[in-house]
Amino acid sequence: MSSAPTFKRLPRAVREQQMLDAAVRVFSRRGFHAASMDEIAEDAGISKPMVYAYLGTKEELFVACLHREGTRMMEAIAGAAAPDLPADERLWRGLRAFFGFVGAHRDGWAVLYRQARGEQPFAGELAAMRARLVEVVAGMLDHALRAEGREVAGTDLEVVAYALVGATESLADWLADHPDADPEKTATRMMNVAWLGAGQLLRGATWRPPAS
Repeated sequence: MSSAPTFKRLPRAVREQQMLDAAVRVFSRRGFHAASMDEIAEDAGISKPMVYAYLGTKEELFVACLHREGTRMMEAIAGAAAPDLPADERLWRGLRAFFGFVGAHRDGWAVLYRQARGEQPFAGELAAMRARLVEVVAGMLDHALRAEGREVAGTDLEVVAYALVGATESLADWLADHPDADPEKTATRMMNVAWLGAGQLLRGATWRPPAS
């Protein structure tokens, strides 16, 4: 009697998600270089040739993981931060959705933020995702400023947006390392830091270095 494994036939889209789930888990544990297609296939409960047939090489599989996790994250933020909300509530809801995503997908965050940022060409993929996130945050700030009858130079908005995104990513990395931490409380902490500063910006306050 043959001992070869048998695999339940599933729709292609379902099987691909199963493979991506397994790949994210393995990449988050092992890192890109140490992860093997054998381990990913075993984790997914399928054959290694099937992984290659569906999603290509290990590099292509990693990019597919990046795209899926990045898309999930952006969709969560966009779905929560409706444009008709007051500026502070819009930012709060976006932060809550972001930290909620990280709390629910810690493996996905590890792949997005830790594994991809130091590896070429994956770092380029991550930079493109970050640029989209910065664009969203800059748009939120611009909307809030215009509601107050004020305008700020595009470069200033971009700098503030990069600062907020960088701080948020760092705090998300902390959250990923603390499974007992509450994502909503973490979002509240970030909101206090971000909005107190943004509130001063909306009122036109600026800090200037002392004269030498």
